[in-house]
This record gives sequence, C-alpha cells and structure tokens, in this order.
Amino acid sequence: MLRTVAAIVIDQVAPFEFGVLCEVFGIDRTEEGVPPIEFRVCGERPGEPIRTTVGAMLIPEHGLDAVDGADLVAVPAATLRDEYPEAVLETLRKAADRGAMLLSVCSGAFILGAAGLLEGRHCTTHWRHGQQLLDRFPTILLDPDVLYVHDGNIVTSAGTAAGIDACLHIVRQELGSAAANAIARRMVVPPQRDGGQRQYVELPIPECTADSLSPLLTWMLDNLKAEHTVAELARRARMSERTFARRFVAETGTTPAKWLIMQRVLHARQLLEDTQMSVEDVAEQSGFGSAALLRHHFNKIVGVPPKNYRRTFGGATELSA
Repeated sequence: MLRTVAAIVIDQVAPFEFGVLCEVFGIDRTEEGVPPIEFRVCGERPGEPIRTTVGAMLIPEHGLDAVDGADLVAVPAATLRDEYPEAVLETLRKAADRGAMLLSVCSGAFILGAAGLLEGRHCTTHWRHGQQLLDRFPTILLDPDVLYVHDGNIVTSAGTAAGIDACLHIVRQELGSAAANAIARRMVVPPQRDGGQRQYVELPIPECTADSLSPLLTWMLDNLKAEHTVAELARRARMSERTFARRFVAETGTTPAKWLIMQRVLHARQLLEDTQMSVEDVAEQSGFGSAALLRHHFNKIVGVPPKNYRRTFGGATELSA
C-alpha cells in the first residue's frame, strides 16, 4: 500500500519533473476517493534553498532521514554531472535494501545508476540521454523506446511527461485503477498512453557524407511514389550495381531499400501531422502503396500506428485512420 512518498531533490533539480511528483503524490485528493498520501520533500540540508535548472530556488522541508520508512522514494531529473552527493546515493541504497520502491523521472536514472541500483536491471531514460546512460553504466539493460520500465522495485521513466505515465502506473498498481483515473482526470491527461518514446524521437534525414550521391538522393526524395530498384538507381548514378550498393552504404550508412523506407516514413509522418489525408492517401503519397504496408513500417520505426501518431501530433482534424 502506498502511504508515504519521499522526493529527494539535489542542486540543479528540474522543476517540471519535480512538479510531476508533487502533482501526482503531493496533492490531497481524498475527496475524489484517492487514499491519503504523505508527501515529503527531502534534501541534504533541510530548510536551505537549492537551485533549480530555471534560476528559481527550492527549499526542501525535510532532511534525508525523512526518507526512512517511505514506501516510494522518487528522484526527479537534475543537471547531469560526473558525481552526485554521496549522502543521497547512500540514502537510495538504504531504501532499496529495505525494500522500498524507487522511481526516477527522466535523467534521474543517472542518480540511481550512480548509486549502483541499475546494474543488470531493465531501465530507461530520456531518448537523448540513453546512449550516455549506457556508456556510463554498461551493465544496465536499457530500453530506449518505452515511456517507463518497471523492474522489480525500481521504476524508471523516459523524458519529462513520461514521468506522469510512470507515476500513474505506480498509483494504479498500489492504489487501484479508480485512484489513477481520478488523478489523471484532475491533471487532464490520459490514465495510460499508447506507444513509447520512439514516436517523440527526431528522425533526421540521414546525411550524405560526400557529394557523389547527393543529386540522386534529392531525386529519390522528389520521387518517393516511384518504384526504385538497385539496378535502376545504379544506372542513374552511372555505376555498376555492386559499386553503387557499396558506395550508397559508405555515404549514407544504410542500404538503398532501408534509406527509402525511412524517407517514406518521414514523409508520412509529415502528412499525418499537417494534412487531413486519410491513411490510405498518406500511404499512396509517401510511396507505400497500401495502408497495410504503411502501418507495418510506421509502427516498426516510430513505435505506434499512424492513427495513434496522428491523434497525438496531428494539427488538422482527422478524417480517416
């Protein structure tokens, strides 16, 4: 049963990620049927202000000793650094040893990692920091595509708003769906989102590292609807098929077929965001030919079906999904 939540804040804490913890666990919602939760804001030096990442100051009311006995110990994001306060790391280790649930929001996973609590664990963090987390803690089992990971007594979340998903997951598990739904309604967020963080990752067009294929790549982008074979592309580039295939990989880092699929997905993404085209028309305009083929490749690369992506990011009214 979730009765007490302790949020540990350190210098240069991120206010939004800290605010997520406050909003989910720190507000009395007993009138809406949510069981009472004692929320403690804890720091190394209680009563002394610490800096946030936006220039404001935050004053923790409690010291690290108030973490003792908390059912959930939460670590919001903070500016990345080489070392974290040893007193904070030791407090987290003690909480883990006594069986408390631990939660990190966004880059708060680096603090759990520095405490040695992610070794051999499945975990995640913001997609921009994933490789850095893996480089720093090579024994972790990183899943960069999800909104949150629950492994044993540790929950790690992806960037920023994914912390809401992780917090509501914990509420749902510990206090039931009714409590999670009540909190979500007050926050005006879905109780449970579809997909993972791949749908939020930037997908830049792979850059060509030399000039020789640039005209061909531009032509391919202008003709996404056309069928393209290696033989036809090699003739247009005035190379043998073998030489063309080798040169294409050398300059783009991938094969012609994979490069073309990625560009078609990127174009489909733009059409889903900016137009009212049906998914069938998006598939036709982006060169996939059928909605089924679009859904297959879109879901594989972006992580959600086209209709779910449009629901989240579409600026125009959806006519058909």
